[in-house]
Parts: sequence; structure tokens; C-alpha cells
Amino acid sequence: MPDQTTPATPPASEPLSGAVPARKYVENKPPRGLYVRVFIYVIATHVLLAMMSLVVIAANSR
Repeated sequence: MPDQTTPATPPASEPLSGAVPARKYVENKPPRGLYVRVFIYVIATHVLLAMMSLVVIAANSR
């Protein structure tokens, strides 16, 4: 068997000639579900505060 000084296939770290290197994926905006959860939390907080205000007004009017 002859000795090979160079590998038969190029190393994986070097891009193939003529091949376009893959773009690195960078997520620069949060997922849409985050906005939905924040919206629900804000609405729930406002509803809770409004109900607590109604309870306080009802208790003071007695």
C-alpha cells in the first residue's frame, strides 16, 4: 500500500472552491410568542388592578 502524504478529501474546515460559505444564523429579534405573552401579562395585570379598584370602591361605599 503506498504512503499518502496528502488526504484524499479536503479538511472540513476549509470551504470547497466555488462553494458559497454558509451564512452564520444570527437571531436579532425575539420570537413572536414573546410579544404575545407580554401582551397577555399586561392585559391581565390591568384587569386585575381594575377589579381590585372596584373592590376597594365597593368596600368604601358601605
